[in-house]
Amino acid sequence: MDRLLVLLMLLWSSECEDIRLAEGDGRCAGTLELKRGEWTKVDIRDWTLKEAAVFCQHLDCGSVISLLNRKLSSKTVAWYVNHDCGQSGFPLSDCGRYEHTFYAQYLICSDSVRLLNGSTISSGRLEVRSNHQWSSVCETDFDQQDAEVVCRELGYGAPLIIQGAFFGEAPAPIWTKEFQCAGNESGLLECKSSDSAGNTCSPDRAVGLACLESDDIRLTGGDSHCAGTLELKQGDWRPVDGQNWTLEAAAAFCLHLDCGAAVSVGERRESSNRTVWRIISDCVHSGSPFRECITLGSSSLLLNLICSDSVRLLGGNSLCSGRLEVKSSQPNHQWSSVCEAGFDWQDAEVVCRELGCGLPTVFQGVLFGGVEALIGTKEFQCAGNESGLLECKSSDTAGNTCSSGRAVGLFCSGSFRLVGEASLCTGTLELKHLDDWRPVEASAWTLKAAAVFCKYLHCGSAISLQRRVASSSRYLWRVSPHCFRHGNEKTKCITSTYSFFILYLTCSDSIRLLNGKSLCSGRLEVRSNQSNHQWSSVCEDDFDRHDAEVVCRELSCGAPLTFQGALFGKAAAPIQKKEFQCAGNESGLLECKSSDSGGNTCSPDRAGGLICSEPVRLVGGDSRCAGTLELKDAGVWRPVDASGWTLEAVGPVCLHLGCGPAVSVGERREFSDKPAWLIERYCDLSGLDLRECITYWHSSSAVNLVCFEIQVQPNISVSSSMDGVSQVQQRRFQVSRSSKLTITCSIQPQLSGGFFQLIFTSSNTAFSYSRPAVNHLARFVFPAANPAHQGNYSCVYHLLSHSFSSQSCLLSVTSSNPTALIIRWVVVPLTLLMVNIALYFYRKATRGQRPSRQQNMELVVCTLYVSAAEERPDEEGEAQAAEQDLHGTHLISP
Repeated sequence: MDRLLVLLMLLWSSECEDIRLAEGDGRCAGTLELKRGEWTKVDIRDWTLKEAAVFCQHLDCGSVISLLNRKLSSKTVAWYVNHDCGQSGFPLSDCGRYEHTFYAQYLICSDSVRLLNGSTISSGRLEVRSNHQWSSVCETDFDQQDAEVVCRELGYGAPLIIQGAFFGEAPAPIWTKEFQCAGNESGLLECKSSDSAGNTCSPDRAVGLACLESDDIRLTGGDSHCAGTLELKQGDWRPVDGQNWTLEAAAAFCLHLDCGAAVSVGERRESSNRTVWRIISDCVHSGSPFRECITLGSSSLLLNLICSDSVRLLGGNSLCSGRLEVKSSQPNHQWSSVCEAGFDWQDAEVVCRELGCGLPTVFQGVLFGGVEALIGTKEFQCAGNESGLLECKSSDTAGNTCSSGRAVGLFCSGSFRLVGEASLCTGTLELKHLDDWRPVEASAWTLKAAAVFCKYLHCGSAISLQRRVASSSRYLWRVSPHCFRHGNEKTKCITSTYSFFILYLTCSDSIRLLNGKSLCSGRLEVRSNQSNHQWSSVCEDDFDRHDAEVVCRELSCGAPLTFQGALFGKAAAPIQKKEFQCAGNESGLLECKSSDSGGNTCSPDRAGGLICSEPVRLVGGDSRCAGTLELKDAGVWRPVDASGWTLEAVGPVCLHLGCGPAVSVGERREFSDKPAWLIERYCDLSGLDLRECITYWHSSSAVNLVCFEIQVQPNISVSSSMDGVSQVQQRRFQVSRSSKLTITCSIQPQLSGGFFQLIFTSSNTAFSYSRPAVNHLARFVFPAANPAHQGNYSCVYHLLSHSFSSQSCLLSVTSSNPTALIIRWVVVPLTLLMVNIALYFYRKATRGQRPSRQQNMELVVCTLYVSAAEERPDEEGEAQAAEQDLHGTHLISP
């Protein structure tokens, strides 16, 4: 139940109760007391100011102004009411408990003005109390000076909005006086007033007012106004409790103080407890004013906050990304964006270091939208080792103008980085926690789990994961992979540990596969250079088998299986305008030669998707379908530990290897532990991508596996409306022109799902068609055969969930002219028959003899045998789908 709703229920249920504010300057200020036989102080120390406002309303006072904690001269009994109490609407006297305390809460409400129906306690429709009656104020009788007095009276900053009916029409009477404030009065009713020009005012002209939150917030004891112990003023200045703060939560205070980004949060311990403000971070994140989010508390840990003085990143999805702005020291301390033309890699390194954000990964214009601030006219000339951007040398840019589209946006690695190598996408993984950079301990991590860091660092796909031994044991950060991957708060997933083993991660610099079922499948995207955040899809027309071999090798996957447009969805990113010309032996795609593609446009549905095989094998057995299971990662083949394997679990491995079902699973013992792969126990092997499930291990046992040697291979059959049905075993089939040609692909019933590719090749062209496997088969219908259909056909079955592909035998199809067939099968036999009849009668006439039973000529007819699988009636819609014209698709056969 919403906390405010609970409080309103409490208020409703306590209407008949005796509640008062005692020992104050008036009826609307004092210590909150409840009559339970005798007057007893009410302890509401964990209530926020917004929640305490219900008591002001109950007492017919105005808006709430402050809630203070006052120390009593002696310990006393108080009635403690917390937020869980009263959810069922019980009166205050029935909801709470007695406690002994030295403190009481002192509540101050205004006695003559209030703001109603606003989204915050600093906004709403203005009402004034006179003669025990509340009245709205007409906007024509209210001006800027009047508004300044009201906002000051309620403890806020300058007025922001003064407008009629902004917070609804007025149900109460309309005030008939015009206020004439000078602006320096302490309360609205202290201002002069006169009868308004008109004594009537319509309800839609009742003035609404919004005040700026007061500037009662500061950082003290630091080197500048942007560093120190955080303090808030609500009646009294008090520090903020320092427990459980994150940089993300504290960033709102830096913004409020007109400082830059939040750089660090910490705790300053005092010798004893003192009264502090506790801030509800969720309340701050929701955009509510700070005064609505604080409660009174006691603590010896105070919040120390450091904000940057002069740089900040705005509009990003983290504290370490966004549009870069710089605050000038002279003359007016104004924030300005930075032009990308005056900013380079060394400048970016300084900014990321100044913000405590690791290393730069990307900087580029218009990464984070248009620019509202001014564009700086200075070009920075950092050496890269400065501690702050304004310490760098600078000069005027060649041109003093820079379009809003060139304001630089910056990505830093944030609280994660890969160090020790030249590439930002390879190295020892380090994490910043509690302002301390440490390597991440390597236990329990899999490549799939670690892929999140590649994405976080704006690198490509995850390639390999290694567990390296440090030169000596040290304190490392242990990060729970499952906790981190499931979106939990980072601080809840991290502990300190003492270990030798550190995590070494390799991500690709420039290529990635997206939306695939595994790390080795997905839509291919390429990034041209490190300083460019833009990833581009690759058009299928500009990519061939050699290119695919390079990509699969670069990602440490097996041989390429398929490359086809829109296999993994349409392209969201721009389309690459280069055609790659790889020889096939390059180590990376960007090492290949390239040229401008023939056409500079490529539709999103032709963005190429790639499937590479998984590097898995069985070795040491009697056949390729038996032996010790090994997996290749980072160029190294290692056996798989035998722990936890069952016959059911290894079934997908047999299918992936193109073998039949699993027959047996066992283990091979070694004399000592050796490097091995351990399959992570949470991994779902039904989707077979073992590289996503492995973690580095040492073991003396490896899994031995025996599968049936029968390879699951699809069948292909062909039929024609004129020429019958044939299986591929005949290898050739002749179809009559203009007849309907149907090619059927099928697979054994032990496999379900997946899709078929029908591959067509001829002397001068190659095409492919794809259809889902329904009841283990798919039909491809060509309504009118013609010479363009002459060539070789084969069926390729793909089961992506198992990374399995298998190809049928080839079928050669030729076409013939129906007229020639008529001549061959009708005219020629009839002519021969007539000739035989003529010869018969001729011989009879000339020789007078009866013909013998023995024929002098036999007609030999070659019959095409129909397969056992009879053709079924076409399903509705199949012919329509297959009647489309042949369309080109780059083909990669398994």
